Amino acid sequence: MRLVTPRSTPTTASSALDASTPATRRDLAAARRASTRRRNRPKIVALSAVAACALVAGTGFVTTGGGSAFGAAAAAATGVATGAASSVGLDIGPTLGTPTPTVTATTDGRVSVHAGSAVSEATADMTAAQAIATAKQVAQAAAGKADATALTANVTELADYKKLAPDTILARVQVTQTAAQTVAAATDAANQQIAAQQAADAAAAAAAAQAQADAAAASAKLAAGNTVAGAQATAAALASSQYGWGASQFTCLVSLWSKESGWRYTAHNSSGATGIPQALPGSKMASAGTDWASNATTQIIWGLGYIKGSYGSPCAAWAHSQSVNWY
Repeated sequence: MRLVTPRSTPTTASSALDASTPATRRDLAAARRASTRRRNRPKIVALSAVAACALVAGTGFVTTGGGSAFGAAAAAATGVATGAASSVGLDIGPTLGTPTPTVTATTDGRVSVHAGSAVSEATADMTAAQAIATAKQVAQAAAGKADATALTANVTELADYKKLAPDTILARVQVTQTAAQTVAAATDAANQQIAAQQAADAAAAAAAAQAQADAAAASAKLAAGNTVAGAQATAAALASSQYGWGASQFTCLVSLWSKESGWRYTAHNSSGATGIPQALPGSKMASAGTDWASNATTQIIWGLGYIKGSYGSPCAAWAHSQSVNWY
């Protein structure tokens, strides 16, 4: 399309008046305004074309057609505007420049057409490269912990950024960064769960080790207490602390139980008497502890109580045993 200015003979303010009619000041002013409007009409048309081109090529719109058709239309509009402006002596180059339409696919299958991105290609490329590097690190950290399938797909789509317009690159970068944040959050949650499980496992292992150590210590203590020396040491301590019996009473006790069982917690005679104090039956010692059959200390606790209750002291019990051969 080309703008054509109608050819006409220039008309001055004086020629617009009938020479035979006397001109008033008002008539002269009206004639000058009409002449000015006729001279400016081509410029107004040109400026209207400039505005239309700027609206189409600069603001951008969304269309269901292809970006190439719009590019041609934008170029044609620019050409018309430039030609019209030139015909009236206007320079619109600094205003319009040379717009380069950018076509970006939208999520609903349409294409968005813009005159160009506000971000340079170099900046967009650098942003894309950084986003790809970060996303790959996030995906690697998520291995075995979080699903990074969507993030990997986003990285693949962004990988050809060298072929894309800046605004398209930035749109894909935003999608990739959002996916990376989602995966990173899922990975952090998984790491926290792993750390919590590891802490629980470590605590359980420590508790098990402590229990094992305690059991070993108790077993060692039991074994030491079940020896003759250990049993006599336990008896001496209990006789003194529980009953106030001194060394002389303990000597009688040593003689009594040496005769009865030899201070062996496993001693057992034909009548059914059992353990160091030779309880008859052995189950009587259950009143001192359920481990009466395997623990010399339990047997000693029961035996000292029996002597106190039946004879009053170890020496009295020893005297009875010497008299009748039992106690």
